[in-house]
Amino acid sequence: MHTAGEPTRIIWEGIPPLTGALLEQRAQAKSQFDQFRRVLMLEPRGHYDMYGAILRPETELVASGEADIGVLFMHNEGFSTMCGHATIALGRFLVDVDESIFPRRKQLKYDAASGTTALNLHVPCGVVQVSVPTLESGKSDPSRPVSFISVPSFATAISLEVPLSEKYQWPELKGRASVTVDFAYGGAYYGMISSEELGFPGGLDDVKLQEMDIATKLLKQAVVANPDLEYLTKDILTGKPGFLYGIMITDRNLGQVDASEGSAASRAQLDATSEETGLYFFANQQIDRSPTGGCVAARVALARAKGALSVGEKRVYNSLVTRAYNGLSGFVGSVFDEAEGDRGQRSVRARVEGYGYYTGYHSFVVEKEDGLGVDGFSVRDITL
Repeated sequence: MHTAGEPTRIIWEGIPPLTGALLEQRAQAKSQFDQFRRVLMLEPRGHYDMYGAILRPETELVASGEADIGVLFMHNEGFSTMCGHATIALGRFLVDVDESIFPRRKQLKYDAASGTTALNLHVPCGVVQVSVPTLESGKSDPSRPVSFISVPSFATAISLEVPLSEKYQWPELKGRASVTVDFAYGGAYYGMISSEELGFPGGLDDVKLQEMDIATKLLKQAVVANPDLEYLTKDILTGKPGFLYGIMITDRNLGQVDASEGSAASRAQLDATSEETGLYFFANQQIDRSPTGGCVAARVALARAKGALSVGEKRVYNSLVTRAYNGLSGFVGSVFDEAEGDRGQRSVRARVEGYGYYTGYHSFVVEKEDGLGVDGFSVRDITL
């Protein structure tokens, strides 16, 4: 499937034997079955920017009744903790399949008044509540957006000056030894920086992909290598450490596309406020074609922390792809609710809306004689 142009390869059969709690299954996948990820994500069956979701019908939260099914997310580097675009695609897929793929499918609750089916999805960062538009036939309705309620999301730093030693500076800085960055959590940890602050005054209307790739990679490395910045990826509610998933380049000068002549999906966003366009580099510098659902939750939390967003106010977040094609729509983000922790820490749960579509059904083959096929490769990572 794809969501706003970003692929989700959903795997339901032929999965290695993963057992235990979901995070234990994720650890097993990373340590024992990484070849499985490489075969399905990288060439010759995938590509550098492929994304995948492995269905996990049995997890500890499924057993307790808190979730209906679990999932593991994977990409060009490993296994992530959250993925909004894949959650949107999975919402439709899980409503459409039968019990042979989704054992608890018949237990999902359908609300006739709203024409939606509710699904609790256990992802590595927690449980997200998914609402899937559903036709009277019981199949998902592609003409209306899927939405999900994020895990508690929060800002970890606003307008932070990140120091850059010489080894982490890129040419477009022109000698500057620091940049100003926002950091927030939306199921994973994200850094947000404007294109101008990154050293590209032409913004995302004048995209320099190779140069921006280098700049975001060096910025991410500078943050990760600095022990004084470890708090940026620490849960403000639990104190658990995390990792910086990627860097989002933002451009507020590129707001919402004129959707009046676009698809029904894009026209449905006209009641939302224009926000910004973003270009997201994550994992091993993978580029997200979608506006990045987890990062939309993080940006909603960030905007709320800045006092720039009221509860229920909707904002559209675009990617370069959704801006370029009228047939696609950006993601709509809003504050669903908010809470305050024991020590005054504030978090929000964001509602994220988007459209996912089917692209095909595939069976992948690995022949034991194929010395290349049992792994996977990337031309980009080959050192000549």
